[in-house]
Amino acid sequence: MSLKVPKQNNLSLFKDGYKHLQGIEDAVLRNIQAVSELSNLVRTSFGPNGRNKLIINHLGRLFVTSDAATIIREVEVVHPAAKLLVMASQSQEAEMGDATNMVIILAGELLKKSEHLLIMGLHPSEIIKGFELAVVKAVAELEALSSSTLPSPLTQSSLALALRPAIAAKQYGYEDQLSALVAEAALSVMPANPKNFNVDNVRVVKIMGGSMSGSRVVQGMVFGRQPEGDIKKVKNAKVAVFTSALDVAQTETKGTVLIKSAEEMLNFTTGEEKHLEKIIKEISDSGVKVIIAGTSVGDLALHYLNRYNIALLKVLSKFELRRLCRVVNATPLARMGAPTAEEAGYVDVFETIEVGGDRVTVLRQLIEGDEGYVKNSDGEKTRTATIVLRGATPNHLDDLERAIDDGVNVIKALLKDPRLVPGAGATELELAKRVDAYGSGLKGLSQHAVKRYASALEVIPRTLAENALGGSEGNEITSRLWGRHEQKGGEAWGVDVEAETDGTLEADKHQIYDSLAAKTWAVRLATEAAISVLSVDSIIMSKPAGGPKIPQQAGNWDADD
Repeated sequence: MSLKVPKQNNLSLFKDGYKHLQGIEDAVLRNIQAVSELSNLVRTSFGPNGRNKLIINHLGRLFVTSDAATIIREVEVVHPAAKLLVMASQSQEAEMGDATNMVIILAGELLKKSEHLLIMGLHPSEIIKGFELAVVKAVAELEALSSSTLPSPLTQSSLALALRPAIAAKQYGYEDQLSALVAEAALSVMPANPKNFNVDNVRVVKIMGGSMSGSRVVQGMVFGRQPEGDIKKVKNAKVAVFTSALDVAQTETKGTVLIKSAEEMLNFTTGEEKHLEKIIKEISDSGVKVIIAGTSVGDLALHYLNRYNIALLKVLSKFELRRLCRVVNATPLARMGAPTAEEAGYVDVFETIEVGGDRVTVLRQLIEGDEGYVKNSDGEKTRTATIVLRGATPNHLDDLERAIDDGVNVIKALLKDPRLVPGAGATELELAKRVDAYGSGLKGLSQHAVKRYASALEVIPRTLAENALGGSEGNEITSRLWGRHEQKGGEAWGVDVEAETDGTLEADKHQIYDSLAAKTWAVRLATEAAISVLSVDSIIMSKPAGGPKIPQQAGNWDADD
C-alpha cells in the first residue's frame, strides 16, 4: 500500500510574494492577448490615413502623432511579452529608421493567427518551426519582387520620388513639399561616396508661425537665438570655438583686500582688464571675426569683443557645438587665447535674419552660383544642411520633424541597398500568395503554421484599406486584390487610399515604392518577436523590491497631532 505524499509546487524555491504563471492557458495565451492589445493600439495609426494618438507622458508633455516609434516610447509598456515587441520595433528604428509600425502590426497578427492553432491543439514548437520556414521563404521571395532600383547618379527628383511613400505615411498631403526639402538637403551634404552619408548632417530647426510652404533649406546651420554682441553680420570670417568660459580667470584661493581710496579702487581691476583686453586683441590680430562660445561669457569680455568688432554666438548644447565644429572645420578650444591656423575654422556668411518674428543666427556656406561665392581652401561643399520648418503649432512642427527624420533614414537605407519593391501593400499580398502556395506543398503539422503566416501578411493591405475607407471596405478591397494578384503580372496591385476607382491601383504605374531593406528587416524582426513570445511557457515574477506602501496622511505632514 502506497502512501499519498502531499504535492507542493516550488517548495521554498522563491521568496514570498512571487507570481508564477505556467502552461498554454496562463502564460502563452495571456501573452498573445497583451501583444494583440499593443498591436491594435498602433494599427489605426498605420498608413497615410492613419489616425493620430494624443499621448501625455509621465512628465506631462503632450504628443499628437501617428508615428509608432514615438507612441510606444512614450506610453511606457510594462507587460513583459509586449516589451519584446517594443524591443523589436526599437531595433527596426535603430537599423532602418522606418517601418516600426509594420513590425508591431505583423508580429501581433502572427500571434493572433497562432492563437487559433494553439486552441486547436498544436504545440508551440510546431508553430515556431512553421514560422521559421515561412520567414525564410518570405525573405527569399521578397528579394525576387524587387521591381526597380534608385538611379545611380542621384538627382533631386529621383530621390524625392523614393521618399514620398515613407513621408506620406506620416504627413499625407505634405509629402511632395517635404520630400523635395529632404532630397535637396540630403544632396547638398552628400559625400563623394554616398555610402558614407551621415543622417546627422541634415538638421531641423522649427520656427512657429507661417505655413508649411514657408519652409526652406539653408546650407549650413541655423540657431534659434541671436548673437550676444553688437556685431550681427560678418562675411568670409575666420571662426574660433571655445568650450571654456570667456571671462576673467577666478583664483583658487579667496582673500580680503582693504581699499582705502577711490584711486585704489580704480587701480584694483586695471590689471585684470588689461590682461583680458590683451587676450581679446591677440584673438582679433589672428584674424578671427566670429567666436562661438560653449559656456558663459563675462560682460567685460563682451565689451572688448564689441570694441574689436568680433561677433559672438553662444551655443550651449555640446552636441550642437560638435556639429558646428564640423560645419566650420574648427577645433574646440578649452583655453582662452588666439587659435592656431589649424584650430581656426571658416564660414562664408554669419548673419542674423528674422523668420516669422524670431531672430535667428545662420552660419552659411555659399555654393557655386550664389552671390559672393569664393571657393574654400579645401574646395568642399557644406558639411551640414538645415531644414527651417514653419508651422502653426509646436505639436504640428514636432510631427513634421518626425516625418523628415523618417525620410532622411530612408535615404540612408536606400544608399546601402538601392532596391525598391512595390508599395501600397502590394508586396505583402504577393508574399502572402507565394508563402501560402509554399505551405500547401509542405507535409506535417508545420504546414498549418506556414499557411497562417501567409494569411497574417494580409494584415498590411487590409489595415491600409480599413484606415482609409472603413472596416467593411477593407475586406472587400483585400478580396479584389487577391483576384488581381491571381492574374498574370498582378504583383504590383496595391491599395488605393483615395479610392478613385475600386480601391485598388498598380503601385508601379503610380510610382509608389518601398525600400526592400526596410521591408526585409521588418519581416524578420516581427517573426523573431512572435517566435520569442510563443517560446515562453511560464512567467515568473519576483516580489517587487521595497517595503509596503504607506497610505498618505490627511493634512500637512508637519502638523501637530
